[in-house]
Amino acid sequence: MFTGLIETVGTVDALKRSGSGARLSISAQWPDQEIPRKGDSISVNGACLTAVEVTAAGFAADLSPETLKRTLLGRLTSGVAVNLERALALGDRLGGHIVQGHVDTTLQLLSVRPEGGFQTWRLNLPAEQKQEVALKGSVALDGVSLTVAALGADWFEVALIPATLEATTFHALRSGAKLHFETDILAKYVAQRLGGRGPTALEKMFGGGDA
Repeated sequence: MFTGLIETVGTVDALKRSGSGARLSISAQWPDQEIPRKGDSISVNGACLTAVEVTAAGFAADLSPETLKRTLLGRLTSGVAVNLERALALGDRLGGHIVQGHVDTTLQLLSVRPEGGFQTWRLNLPAEQKQEVALKGSVALDGVSLTVAALGADWFEVALIPATLEATTFHALRSGAKLHFETDILAKYVAQRLGGRGPTALEKMFGGGDA
């Protein structure tokens, strides 16, 4: 379990394919200098991975066929920057929202609207996730906890502050980029409880709708 508050930006050292899986090696320096332990969960661009090798300079994680199918991690190359967050510890502040690190799908960044040092992003919203996204609700993009600022029939927008742009890989992203997307776990359970009655039920409950 994670919070969606990125701790550091790491750098991909290598991605080595092995059979139907792969091993991802990443260089990382953690802000508190506390090195993760073997077996720890680490969010890499919003995907929960298990550290199978750990050194003072970084860690390595194995990517299963399912992870390769559902995420963009199989496309990573040496030198690419990635958002990193260690798993939430009991007693830590939950500054973002509950992020599982289970990527639902990938989205395309449709447009970037600069507003001074701020940015507003518009992304496509697949029909499968529509009922799990609410205006002013929480989503995770590449592991970053963000609030839905506007919601349309097949898109949504998020507002990014300068601190988020500086502390993540987001400052380098442009229109057309692909990102990992995870909806709020609470929205998932509500949607299931409502029996898949579509976005209208959640929009009535949480006040969502076309912006």
